[in-house]
Amino acid sequence: MGFTFDGTASKSMGIATRMATENRVPELSNRTIEIAGCDGVLDLGASLSERIIPISCFIPPKRSAAELLECKDRIVGWLNPEKGLCELVLDTEPGRVYYARLSSGVTFERVVRFSATFDLTFFCPDPYGYAVEDDVFTVTETGSQTVTRLKGNAGSKPVYRLKGVLSSGSDRSITITTNGEELKIVNAVLSGDETLVVDADRMTAWVEDSGGNTLRNALPYIDEINFPALNAGSNTVSVEVSNATFTELEIQAKSRWR
Repeated sequence: MGFTFDGTASKSMGIATRMATENRVPELSNRTIEIAGCDGVLDLGASLSERIIPISCFIPPKRSAAELLECKDRIVGWLNPEKGLCELVLDTEPGRVYYARLSSGVTFERVVRFSATFDLTFFCPDPYGYAVEDDVFTVTETGSQTVTRLKGNAGSKPVYRLKGVLSSGSDRSITITTNGEELKIVNAVLSGDETLVVDADRMTAWVEDSGGNTLRNALPYIDEINFPALNAGSNTVSVEVSNATFTELEIQAKSRWR
């Protein structure tokens, strides 16, 4: 197997790789409370923590020590953790991407003349793998309809992109309801050539122009701070309008796997 990190494939770096272990369930954060006079602890459940991805690598024999050193330098520059989180795609998991950086240093061990092995440990603060080519749904009419996420096995936090015309006033609103969770845009200012974007993952909202430039903060336009999620599989989405014009709602699913 191989992998691609920050857009560069391991094969193009001249190294062979293997994964001896596969952490299909990310690390867990257990929530417990100790009770005086009782054995054990009270279980309050758990949440997903970081994901660790270990990969073993091998540099095939080179013609000289200088050539081996040059290869090591290229690898160190490629994996530089100072770049921050980068896209990590595993050949064994096509179609999904993790966001990772190294969590520890890299030590090269010489095995035969002018070759070496080394181990990588990638740290993913977000434990989910995301769809490289995501599901995108477009709603152009008010009322209720079903949208089906075909990718991923975990709930996702989508990006809602709303187009329409709104003006200030408590009786003027556009309400998006996803699986019973309401996102109400009210007392807002939105023109026909603007888009109101709600990012459920980042828990923020803004208005942008037709060129994608951010114009203003849109969090004050949200009646209650609520960011509806999408389930894997079928979802019910409805749009309701009050004294406003609705043009289009685009939902980028942000499909993901545990």
